[in-house]
Amino acid sequence: MKKGRDLLRTIIPCSSFVSLPRPTLQMEEISERYSYDPILRWNPQVEDYFARAYGPHHFSRISKALTRPSCYSCIRVNTMKSTPDAVIEKLHAILKELGDVNFIDNVNLSKTDASCNFSTVMEENIFSNENNDSQSLHHCGKAASEQVGVTNMLKESFHSSPISKCQFPGLDYVLFVRGSGPHKIDYGYADGIPPKEILVSRKCAEAVLRGAQVFVPGVMACSAHVEKGDVVAVSVAVEQPSPDGGWGIGITRGTVVQGLQTDPYYFERKGLYIGQGKTMMSRSGVFRVTHGVAVDMCNRVFKLPSFHDVLEGEIFLQNLPSIVTAHALDPHKGERILDMCAAPGGKTTAIAILMKDEGEVVAVDRSHNKVMDIQKLAVEMGLSCITTYKLDALKAVQRRNESDDVTNLSYSKDSSVSSEKANEKTYLSKADTRKNVRRMRNGPGRNQCKGGKVENSKGFAPNSFDRVLLDAPCSALGLRPRLFSGEETIDSLRNHGKYQRRMFDQAVQLVRSGGVIVYSTCTINPGENEALVRYALDKYKFLSLAQQHPRIGGPGLVGHFEFPDGYIEEWLRPGEEELVQRFDPSSELDTIGFFIAKFMVGSKET
Repeated sequence: MKKGRDLLRTIIPCSSFVSLPRPTLQMEEISERYSYDPILRWNPQVEDYFARAYGPHHFSRISKALTRPSCYSCIRVNTMKSTPDAVIEKLHAILKELGDVNFIDNVNLSKTDASCNFSTVMEENIFSNENNDSQSLHHCGKAASEQVGVTNMLKESFHSSPISKCQFPGLDYVLFVRGSGPHKIDYGYADGIPPKEILVSRKCAEAVLRGAQVFVPGVMACSAHVEKGDVVAVSVAVEQPSPDGGWGIGITRGTVVQGLQTDPYYFERKGLYIGQGKTMMSRSGVFRVTHGVAVDMCNRVFKLPSFHDVLEGEIFLQNLPSIVTAHALDPHKGERILDMCAAPGGKTTAIAILMKDEGEVVAVDRSHNKVMDIQKLAVEMGLSCITTYKLDALKAVQRRNESDDVTNLSYSKDSSVSSEKANEKTYLSKADTRKNVRRMRNGPGRNQCKGGKVENSKGFAPNSFDRVLLDAPCSALGLRPRLFSGEETIDSLRNHGKYQRRMFDQAVQLVRSGGVIVYSTCTINPGENEALVRYALDKYKFLSLAQQHPRIGGPGLVGHFEFPDGYIEEWLRPGEEELVQRFDPSSELDTIGFFIAKFMVGSKET
């Protein structure tokens, strides 16, 4: 707070601060300032790279789309416990009982709603063909017609009800819940007096745009004299270029904001107002406590019903491309499948359900807590075929001089583990005893998983899986809403690609001949997508791209990119682009940015 006051003094002396006349803003200026119209900032070299890959106009649309959430929520129904019709009925009843204003507003949405305006001018959205040195998306007639069909099916999904079944073939257990936005909000600027305001961090704002409340750790600054119950405008502090060449928000937590041009960060807040809410505590309380809800968001720029703790075990909130990824793997009953980077478990459980919970899905992650989350989700969804291990995917192949009976004999792991535990002395502290009593009382669930131990693994034997899913850690530049992307550089993007190749090398060794590898990312970076496919096909001659079902995404990028240092990044070759799925956030499908490639594994001996 002191630094904020000092900054104000450097702008204008204290003696004249009191007598400073309030600036008179025109209605147009007020509307423009108190709006949501962010500009996504990129590292200049990264921006040039993407502009040359997609074409400048297409990339501009992608950047715009990334700053907004999707116009609908995608829900996967656990068909082992319920049916889509039953879930739809329950959701209607729950939301009606809770009086969810967002949902009620959605019921009467017009077809021309700003967030769900399916334009008929397709070439302006999905099928742009801007060329720059032949480095652009390659769209053929077949791919274009497929995407028109996909968009028509999405329109059908939203035609009759705000909660509806997905119309894509094979995905009738997926539900779409329509949202709305961006909405114009009257923040109460009157007679030259700006509204009381709370300034939140970028990550907090991104969560709020997805439907969350404003929690205490996310509050950066606040107007003076804010009391519990006050209505406040919520804006966001996004990183800006700093004098040292980096990025920063340039504001100290606890700074007083006044809505005047003398405020720190006044100009940077223009167009970054994400909604209006009611404070749950005073200004002093916000900066005194460490947790809790600071602002209850009652009027949002984007409105999507919240599904937190709703129908646990029956539904799972998941992006559409992630659901398609599980289908692309095409798992069968009785198979042994590896999910290499499984957390938080969405794709793992989707695969298990497609297998009817028959066979084995081995889910690994290098984080103990994330593995625990997968276990809890499996219990919550009533799935028994999922086996979890703590394991770094870069060490997934077992070394020849090591053995791990628990890993390699995972079908009989229960007996081996129980025999080991039988020889151990057990000691229960009073805390453990109380915890077990609570578990017995509450029963198993998301937060009350049976057990609590995570098994470590030293890796798996080569050729020991029928199918492998590598949903690789990536730059995540396809996730939305996103308000800042300047932290990624050309070097960091290229390093992501190197990391993913090492993981893919492990996947190739673990899958048997005749098996399948599915590779996916949630990024728009071709260096982590098409370049990985090129690497895989060039290095492993027994791999070939395979058709994916259902095919909902668009074609991949054909061509290459030459970096300033002379390195040439090869992408797809003509004819390969239709065998991958690239989900464009600026397309009318309105998903996150995502990429899926499916490989058939031939005979490794040849």
